Amino acid sequence: MILKSNKKSSSSVAVIGAGLAGSEAALVLADLGIEVALYEMRPKRMTPAHKTGLPAELVCSNSFKSDKLPTAHGILKAELSLLKSPLIAVAKEVRVPAGSALAVDREKFSHRVNRLIAGHPEISVMINELDRPPTEHPFCIIAAGPLASDALTAWLTENLSSESLSFYDAIAPIVSADSINMDKAFYASRWDEGSPDYCNCPFTEEEYGVFYDALVSADRVRKHDFENENFFEACLPIEVLAQREYGALLFGPLRPVGITDPRTGKRPFAVCQLRKENAAGESLGMVGFQTRMTVPEQKRILRLIPGLENAEILRYGSIHRNTYLNSPLLLEKDLSFKKKGNIFLAGQICGSEGYTESIATGHMAAIFTWAKITKNTIHTFPPTTAFGALLRHVTQLQGKRFTPSNINYGLFEPLFLSGKRRLKKAKKRELMCERALEDMQKWIYENIPDTK
Repeated sequence: MILKSNKKSSSSVAVIGAGLAGSEAALVLADLGIEVALYEMRPKRMTPAHKTGLPAELVCSNSFKSDKLPTAHGILKAELSLLKSPLIAVAKEVRVPAGSALAVDREKFSHRVNRLIAGHPEISVMINELDRPPTEHPFCIIAAGPLASDALTAWLTENLSSESLSFYDAIAPIVSADSINMDKAFYASRWDEGSPDYCNCPFTEEEYGVFYDALVSADRVRKHDFENENFFEACLPIEVLAQREYGALLFGPLRPVGITDPRTGKRPFAVCQLRKENAAGESLGMVGFQTRMTVPEQKRILRLIPGLENAEILRYGSIHRNTYLNSPLLLEKDLSFKKKGNIFLAGQICGSEGYTESIATGHMAAIFTWAKITKNTIHTFPPTTAFGALLRHVTQLQGKRFTPSNINYGLFEPLFLSGKRRLKKAKKRELMCERALEDMQKWIYENIPDTK
C-alpha cells in the first residue's frame, strides 16, 4: 500500500494517478521544488489489471524493452537518463538479466518508487478516487493511465473531448521456473550475444502444428464481447496473431532465428522464450504470449509447449480495455489542454504506448507544468530527439486517424544528408542516435535550471 503522508493538500500541482507517468511527474516536480498532491484510487478501488496499491505497478511485462543504442527505445532511455529520470534510475537499480532489454524485478521496482514518493517532503499522497481535477490546486496533471475510472473518463470526454478512444491490451502468463522441464528447454541468448538470459522452449515442426491447431480453436474469455475488438498492434494476443496465418507466430513471438538448440546443433522450427521476472529467477514471464484465452484453455494449451508440460502457472494471461484520448486534437505542444491550459495530460491515456514512453510523457508534463508555474520560457523538445518525436506524435495529427504508438524511428525527424549520399540502415540509425543525444544535451543546458 502507498504510504500516506500527513502533509496538507495545499500543493501547487495535483497529479492524478500514481502509475509510471504520475509517479515520474510527481517526483520530477518535487525535485524542482514544486509542492505536489499525488492522488491514487488504489487500493481503495482496484482496476481489472492491477494487483496491489503500490505506485508504478507493472501490470503487463516486466520489461522496459531495449536500452541498447542505437535502438529507438535505447535513445529514449538515454535521454531520460540525461534528464536524471527518477524512475529510470530505479529501474536500473533493480534490473534483472534480460539480454539487451531493461527488465526489472517488478516488486522491488514498485516498492522502491513507493519509498521515494513517501519520503519526499514536497509530495502528499491522497488515496482517493477523483471524478475530475480537484479545484483547490491551480495546476493538474492527469496521468490516470489507460485504466482510468469511468467517472474521470466521462468528465474528460464531456468537458475536454468529444470522444474517448480505446483498444484492448492483453497480459502474458508467468510460470514457475522450477516447473520447466530443462531436459527440453535451455538457456541461451539470440545469436549468442551477451549472457544466456532467456529460457528457450524449442518446437519441432510437428509440435508446432499441434500447438497451432489448439491455439486457433481455443475458447476465449467472453468471446461475444470482442466481435469488434481493436487491439494494439504491438501487443496482440497470441491467438489473434495466430489466426492471421499459419506462419505468423514464426515471425513474431516464436521466431527461431538466431537460436541454436545445443542438443541438436540446429535451429529449432520455432522457439518460445521466457524471461526472468525477479532477480532470483524463480518466476519467468512468457515473452510475447499475451492472451485472452480462458484459464482452463491456458492450462491445457500452454502445456503443449515443449518443456512446459508440467508448468506451474503463477499468473494467467488476461485482457483489459485501455482508454486513450484523441490527443492531437485536444493538446497544445506542451501537453496542456487547449480548452484548459492549467491541466496537462500524460501517460498512455494521451496515446503513448509503453512503459518508458509513459515515464517520458510524465517527465515532459512535469517540466512544462513547472515552466508555467515559475513563468519560465522553455523551448519544446526538438523532433530530432526521442522526446520530441514522441511529443509530436501525441500533439500533432500525422494521419487520418490517431492511434497509440511506441517510440520508433518512424516518429523521428528524418536525417537529411547533403548530396546524393546513401547510407545503410545501421549507419543511418547510428547518426540519428548521435544527433538525438547531442540535441537533448543542448536542450537540457538551455532550458533546465542549474545546468548552464
